[in-house]
Amino acid sequence: MIRDRHLLQGFALGICVACRALQSAHPSAAPDPALAAGIATADSLIENAVGQLIPGAVFLVSRDGQVVHQRAFGYAQLNDYEGHRLAQPRPMRITTIFDLASVTKVMATTMAMMLLVDRGRVDLDAPVYHYLSDFRGPHLDSITVRQLLQHSSGLVQWQPLYYHAANTAQTYAVIRDMPLGWGVGEARHYSDLGFMLLGDIVERVSGQRLDAFLQENLYRPLGLRSTTFNPRSRGFTEFAATEQGNVYERHMVYDSTFGYRYRGDPTAWNGWRRYVLNGEVDDGNSFYANGGVAGHAGLFSTASDVQVLLDLLNNGGIYGGRQYIRPLTIGLFLTLDRYEN
Repeated sequence: MIRDRHLLQGFALGICVACRALQSAHPSAAPDPALAAGIATADSLIENAVGQLIPGAVFLVSRDGQVVHQRAFGYAQLNDYEGHRLAQPRPMRITTIFDLASVTKVMATTMAMMLLVDRGRVDLDAPVYHYLSDFRGPHLDSITVRQLLQHSSGLVQWQPLYYHAANTAQTYAVIRDMPLGWGVGEARHYSDLGFMLLGDIVERVSGQRLDAFLQENLYRPLGLRSTTFNPRSRGFTEFAATEQGNVYERHMVYDSTFGYRYRGDPTAWNGWRRYVLNGEVDDGNSFYANGGVAGHAGLFSTASDVQVLLDLLNNGGIYGGRQYIRPLTIGLFLTLDRYEN
């Protein structure tokens, strides 16, 4: 979801992984006073925010692949659906599972594309129709996979696709037939729709749904125990609550001045959830239109699992002595593209 907000239930998940330029000290070396001071400052800021800006948080700091600090703050759920404080708020734990929201784009879809590019299954500069054969049209023909990743395809940023679609196939058709918002390659315009299409490409190329492909080829081999789509269906129960229904997204639909103008009839659909969201993806296009599995949103994880995925990127595609993605491919995806338009 494209949005900046404090969720009414809310959560925060903080992870700090030192970049390569700062990874000079070996984990066994003497403690770094500057790092210790930074951690203490961050701890204090988070602690002061709990109960004011956020109900709770998990803060994890990793250096050279080693966790040097991990702490849970506050509560995983503080209020009920009516906004009243719970008599016994659920405490936050370091094992609490979070809705990663748009971080799905990175930790799921982009990493799936890395794997497919690394294996020679996807060419970033090929037109999208090379993989989605009916994605054709005077403007659609020129959109490349790279442009979907760069948010330069011209696709609109967001629309409530669930007003017109109830499953992934219908959602794809709505996106394909929707007029572009800008010229192809004209500029960067962050688009949820582009990453939904990338998820469709992963499925067409691999023959597996996005969640199954990632589970088999990345998450399970890495030993990630809590990184998944639709976590309730896999038996997980410990979540950070996100929102009281879809208050924010309903506002996006009904308020034409809010920045995400919906040109249809807002009253034509009324399937809004009216309960505290726990373990269900908050994003409406993922939940209502894609069954919780989509390229733009739907992934759940813990701070420690996300750390593993970040370590994989920092280490050139290697984790636990195994090469999952070649350094060349990691570099291709992490190199600034100097987009000039």
